[in-house]
Amino acid sequence: MAALAPTSLSKHPLSSGSPTIFGSSVQSGEIQPTQIRFWTSFRSNTGVRLNASAEPPAVTRERRVGMESGYSRVCPSIILGFEPGEAFTVRNVANMVPTYESGPSETNAALEFAVNSLEVENILIVGHSCCGGIRALMSMQDEANSSSFIRSWVVVGKKAKLSTKASASNLDFDQQCTHCEKESINNSLLNLITYPWIEEKVKKGLLSLHGSYYDFVDCTFEKWTLDYKGSITDGKNRAVVKDRSFWC
Repeated sequence: MAALAPTSLSKHPLSSGSPTIFGSSVQSGEIQPTQIRFWTSFRSNTGVRLNASAEPPAVTRERRVGMESGYSRVCPSIILGFEPGEAFTVRNVANMVPTYESGPSETNAALEFAVNSLEVENILIVGHSCCGGIRALMSMQDEANSSSFIRSWVVVGKKAKLSTKASASNLDFDQQCTHCEKESINNSLLNLITYPWIEEKVKKGLLSLHGSYYDFVDCTFEKWTLDYKGSITDGKNRAVVKDRSFWC
């Protein structure tokens, strides 16, 4: 497993304290998931709220829809309790970030605007359970029709797929998809630092890169921060992380 794949996590129940995300306090409440993907947060002094409970009705409905239909809709602003305008949100299939070398796309145009114009201080990649885009990536055959728009996009996560196949080949397909959902977040974090203006700000401490994973089946949320220096000096093209947190 890559360095970002969760291993030893300490639980921080929302009812027994006030965990933090980006250094702000997290408050308990009720999860109301809808749609997902990847977002960047504005600079703000407002506390970030993570809303969660053990078994709210909304999560039960989301679980049923996600498991039966094979896809999900999870909104990070609702999960984390942002008010309108507190977060600049970008959504795409499988919450992926392409490399700088991949050329223009809506996602990297949004990154450029958020980092250089809005001057955000945090970027959070939000992955989630039962992701249809990741399932499409894992099901993709190398010789498949290259004219497919879906294939042309999810191939951004090919390294995550190869890593999953190498380290989780003993697992069944559904378990491999779960592994790849998290591995794809790792891949996107590494892709972020291929953008010169992102890497420059990260090196100067002006921008932090975070990964997170929302499991709407278990009603849990994980968050970690990319260790830039550790990742660069690791020499194995993998992300090294710090400040891992887990809420349930």
